[in-house]
Amino acid sequence: MFFKTVFPGKYIQGEGALGALPELVSLLGENGLILTSHTGANKILPQYTKDWKGKPIPTELFKGECCEKELNRITEIIHREKVDVLICMGGGKAIDTAKITADRSEIPVIIVPTIAATDAPCSGCAVIYSEAGVFESVYYQKMNPQVVLVDTCIIANAPVRFLVAGMGDALATWFEGRSCERTQSPNECGGISTMTAIRLARLCYDTLLTYGTAAKKACEKHLVTPALDHIIEANILLSGIGFESSGLGAAHSIHNGLTAIEETHSFYHGEKVAFGMLAGLFLTDASPEEIDTVYGFCEKVGLPTTLAHIGLKNPEQNKMRKAAEKACASTEGIHHEAVVISPEKVLNAMLMADSYGQSRGL
Repeated sequence: MFFKTVFPGKYIQGEGALGALPELVSLLGENGLILTSHTGANKILPQYTKDWKGKPIPTELFKGECCEKELNRITEIIHREKVDVLICMGGGKAIDTAKITADRSEIPVIIVPTIAATDAPCSGCAVIYSEAGVFESVYYQKMNPQVVLVDTCIIANAPVRFLVAGMGDALATWFEGRSCERTQSPNECGGISTMTAIRLARLCYDTLLTYGTAAKKACEKHLVTPALDHIIEANILLSGIGFESSGLGAAHSIHNGLTAIEETHSFYHGEKVAFGMLAGLFLTDASPEEIDTVYGFCEKVGLPTTLAHIGLKNPEQNKMRKAAEKACASTEGIHHEAVVISPEKVLNAMLMADSYGQSRGL
């Protein structure tokens, strides 16, 4: 197996960056389509399109779930309208939908995240869910997005919970990458982590610890500050490259397991990944000092540290066991950890993480 690291074609970040979209579209094709949410169509685009030159770029509203029904619908539109550049303006599931449909249609994709809630924008893989929101599979694209265009003004004006959720997703990047490096497990692009990838994963973690609290305060005030810039880059670019090119482990597998419990569906990907990260620390016998550091960070920025924080105040044992079993599926990254994995051990780790989180709140 070779060492392998992948990147998006271009990464552009800054205040007012969305203004560059028409030019970027013209570099890649002639007939663009913007896949976006109601917020993107009604609140964000009207602020920018009045200054755009050239022909208008049509929009299509995302229906809310990255499932086969929605993927087929967007793919049909691409073919019918002869779209040759797909632009996504939205969050994680909209982004994944755009990446998959562009890949299936063999056209370039430009990602314009409206929130910094996940590391999906830069990656060459995407998650497919059922129509009910249950994790089904990971889809691997032939190429990473051609352009990731991040307008920090848009991110700063989004609800702060999205930014915090993004920090939860990014928090796992270093720990899962470290596990894959230790066990020489494959990363998400079919190789072994390079020095570049694992160091970017570590930089992601260090950036979170250094700037996370200040970035949250800036976002609460809708201010673009250096701290917010750093965390946006960590959530989107560093974590995106880090997770894909370093590899996944327990945190994301436990997240995938938790999606089997309906009560967790209203919580964001990064919030569940953060709890999975905490459970993973106990599963892999992390040092008490490391556990305290991570719990302390989660508490400072407002990430979940108990099951109650992700909708499971009095969790039913059969549901928790089902989640643990799903987390241990043979295709899951949890098997990249340097410990023997079983549903019983994962269940115990989740319950221990919950208990420890509760004890710190006393």
